[in-house]
Amino acid sequence: MSEQPPVQLELPLPFPELSGDVPLLPARMINEFQYCPRLAYLEWVQGEWAASADTVEGDHAHRRVDQPSKRFPVADDLDDDDKLHGRSIQLSSNRLGLIAKLDLLEAEDGIVTPVDYKRGKRPHVARGAYDPERVQLCVQGLILREHGYRCDEGLLYFVQSRERVRVAFDEELEQLTANAIQGLRLIADSGHIPAPLQDSPKCPACSLVGICLPDEVNYLHHGSLEPRPLAVLRDEALPVYVQAYKAKIGKKGEELEISIDDEKVQTARLIDTSQVVIMGNVYMTTPCLQDLMKRQIPVSWHSFGGWFVGHTIGTGHKNVELRTAQYKASFDDKACLHIARDLVRSKIHNSRVQLRRNWRGETAPDGLLDQLKALADKSQRAKDLPQLLGIEGAAAAVYFGAFDQLIKKPDDPRQMSFDFNNRNRRPPTDPVNALLSFAYAMLVRTWTMSLSAVGLDPYRGFYHQPRYGRPALALDLMEPFRPIIADSTVLQVINNGEVRPTDFTCVAGSVALDEGGRKRFIAAFERRMSQEITHPLFGYRVDYRRLFEIQARLFGRYLLGELPEYPNFTTR
Repeated sequence: MSEQPPVQLELPLPFPELSGDVPLLPARMINEFQYCPRLAYLEWVQGEWAASADTVEGDHAHRRVDQPSKRFPVADDLDDDDKLHGRSIQLSSNRLGLIAKLDLLEAEDGIVTPVDYKRGKRPHVARGAYDPERVQLCVQGLILREHGYRCDEGLLYFVQSRERVRVAFDEELEQLTANAIQGLRLIADSGHIPAPLQDSPKCPACSLVGICLPDEVNYLHHGSLEPRPLAVLRDEALPVYVQAYKAKIGKKGEELEISIDDEKVQTARLIDTSQVVIMGNVYMTTPCLQDLMKRQIPVSWHSFGGWFVGHTIGTGHKNVELRTAQYKASFDDKACLHIARDLVRSKIHNSRVQLRRNWRGETAPDGLLDQLKALADKSQRAKDLPQLLGIEGAAAAVYFGAFDQLIKKPDDPRQMSFDFNNRNRRPPTDPVNALLSFAYAMLVRTWTMSLSAVGLDPYRGFYHQPRYGRPALALDLMEPFRPIIADSTVLQVINNGEVRPTDFTCVAGSVALDEGGRKRFIAAFERRMSQEITHPLFGYRVDYRRLFEIQARLFGRYLLGELPEYPNFTTR
């Protein structure tokens, strides 16, 4: 008779009672960890959150139980013949280090039973529910016991099918719950985000899939499975631009109301507003600004000529871990040079593509393309940032030296035309340079918003050196997009006749767009940002507005050490 292998016993270590400012773990986070450790880390440690159809449906399912009861007796005051209900009760335990909000608490015969509301229908699985929901309910039971209540089981109520599923708090479930609690504490303390799930059916339904980027991160690591189009859900919200002199922006109900001299001229639904862009002398009411901050809708402020002044947001992103990694890398000269080389190479590559696509000269620009290719290759051998800056300047001289060959000339030589000799700024001295400067100001504003939204500090860069009021990181990451977004929009409005030479004003040698020309240029820029392209790495369709967010998140993954390289965007 063969001997049975020895049983490996586990010695449960009691969690020390919390003290100081160590936060309690919410029961919902234990659920998330059981579902996906990476999801729990993103939400709990990095402070990420995104609403989805599922979360909105869940909030709707909880609308009744979210109205708290005025009173529910403590354990010692609960009689055996009491039959009570309590709604939206929050309990915590410092000894367990846990906190939970109980949707519904039922008391009968001296026993209390937590009832957790779930959207959707009851799943037809062996235990009547999935482990994450069972674990979350068990956490509630553990906290109730800690408060002296008798609690042996809980109930899951599925709103859509109107069914209850009993969950017994047996030894197996309590051990599973203890493992999940300890597991979440360990990853939170480790400071290392868990690897994404690989080709998991959980990912498409996850509200944080566009933040987590599981397929994209796995693809950049292994290159085996082509990413599913998970991160490209279309966002219909768009920026609202206000540039009318002495306009006033207020809030009425769920709309922004824009008025001039107390007369309403335009409205915009808040649900359709991604950000508010204010240009010049425009007034916004305090209640309106506060509501925009609560909704995480940023407000960007510009001079009347379009120069980006700054932006207003709410409390900002909570991801301190990401900003810490950004600051640490920004003080590493080797890391800065490595990032800057790739940014400059990508910018020169995209400039080369722009010349090839839009060339209108009589002879092919083969020589210019060869020069730009050589400079792109040379950028990878730059020994320091000043040398790299010189290479970028040489490439800009080649590119802008031929920029006039991309501009359509009128058939009648007597008509006014756009002529371009060289790039100049501060102030721009001709219409083309005025358009380029305005386009770059809009691009840096867009990148500043994208970086702030994902938790990065737009003012601490790697290639552009920090300076008061200078969004250095936004200037860094926008480099590859200058030719394909800003320059492309300038060429489009000129060659299509959307902006005419008569749309400019000249004061003291400085040239600027007038109000009508600026309005048409803004519309063209936003059309360009809404244009869908096929991502050269991931293969799915995405518009530029969402692409900026994806690139910003991938840059964050690189800084945190998840990706070996930052995948710069280069077009073909």
